[in-house]
Amino acid sequence: MKLDVNALGTFYRMAREGAGLAAGRLTHMLGVETQVGVTKLNFMRGQEIRYDFEDSTEKVGVRVKLTGAIEGYSVLVFERENALRVVETLLAGASSDADVDTDIGDVDEFDEMTKSAATEVGHIMNSGFIDGWADVLEAVIDVSTPEFVEGESAEPFFGDIDEAPADDDLALLFQSQIETVGTEVGFSHYLFPKRKSMSTLLERLRTSDGIEYDKLDGFDRMAERGAEEVAKTATTLTGIDTSVEIRRLNFVSLEAIPAQVANQKLVGVAFEFDGMPSGYLLFLFDEESAHEIVDAMVPMNVEEDGFGEMGTSAITELGNIMASGFLDGWANVLDTTIDHSTPKFIHDIGAAAVDPVIIQLGENQDFAFIFDTVVVADDREFNCEVYAIPDESDLERALNDLDVDRIEETPTTAEFQEVDIT
Repeated sequence: MKLDVNALGTFYRMAREGAGLAAGRLTHMLGVETQVGVTKLNFMRGQEIRYDFEDSTEKVGVRVKLTGAIEGYSVLVFERENALRVVETLLAGASSDADVDTDIGDVDEFDEMTKSAATEVGHIMNSGFIDGWADVLEAVIDVSTPEFVEGESAEPFFGDIDEAPADDDLALLFQSQIETVGTEVGFSHYLFPKRKSMSTLLERLRTSDGIEYDKLDGFDRMAERGAEEVAKTATTLTGIDTSVEIRRLNFVSLEAIPAQVANQKLVGVAFEFDGMPSGYLLFLFDEESAHEIVDAMVPMNVEEDGFGEMGTSAITELGNIMASGFLDGWANVLDTTIDHSTPKFIHDIGAAAVDPVIIQLGENQDFAFIFDTVVVADDREFNCEVYAIPDESDLERALNDLDVDRIEETPTTAEFQEVDIT
């Protein structure tokens, strides 16, 4: 199975179109304004999908089976409280429209009536997504009778779906979010396509020789090793035990990247890297995490805001060494050379921290693969978001030359010595 940027770009437009139709139908049903949140094509392993679900939050969902141009399952997932809020709004509106003097009260349990209402909402939303996909593909996609699902883990939602990936398998998923304006109702949407169905679509949509899917799987494993090297380096230099908590490979529109960045004051380091592939690498910390790093690396630091000359130097040096570890691993596996620029210190709010990178990338491409990683400390305030954004044409050439057997055989050879910030 092969893919290329054109095929993935079509899939992305499908996801956006479907999300737009689904949002419109939710607006019509509930009488509240909605907006499409972040839409992504996620390359995720089964264990990562399960991690998403297993957060001790009760969830409900509606799933349908697809046949025709796309075969597989479409699953809509709400947090339970959000689903109850939607149902309460829907039933209150239905009572008002019918001029029925009935006090439905606060809905706090799913009985037959509320399950039926939730299933209907989910079915209409699923149909919105699927109709959007069919419009883009100019094809027919048939939908089964909707099924109501609830639980606290991934098992009830896709445990019995053959198309769902095993723990170590990499799957391409559509993931979209729709939010109601002024309220806290939102949900996630997943598509689990059959591999054969997806392969047929990719073959139809490709406009280049493309990338073997197994090569992308290999590059994802390579990025995982790079992320683990980042965590190891951070632990060594700061003395704070850290590990990789979330790691994803996404395919997104460049314009959507800033929306993924937390809307808060961020401290970080940005690099441009050059070689095969070229691209950009960013390490972003929230301010509390950045203060923790400075305190750990420069114990005698007395600067009030922590980001004067010594604080900036500490953050920059940590980023510089983490970048070397991350990119050296890529270069070793790809048997190439990847150089990175001098670090650029960032201290800005949310999207402004990544806008310069997006502007430069946007001169030559509309979409990007993003390795999106979160490194966390075991017992202290320390979160580091890592964004690796390769140039898409370089990435395709690099992956076509990738020997996947080298990934596990080639050591990560990052070397660093004790840093003296003072």
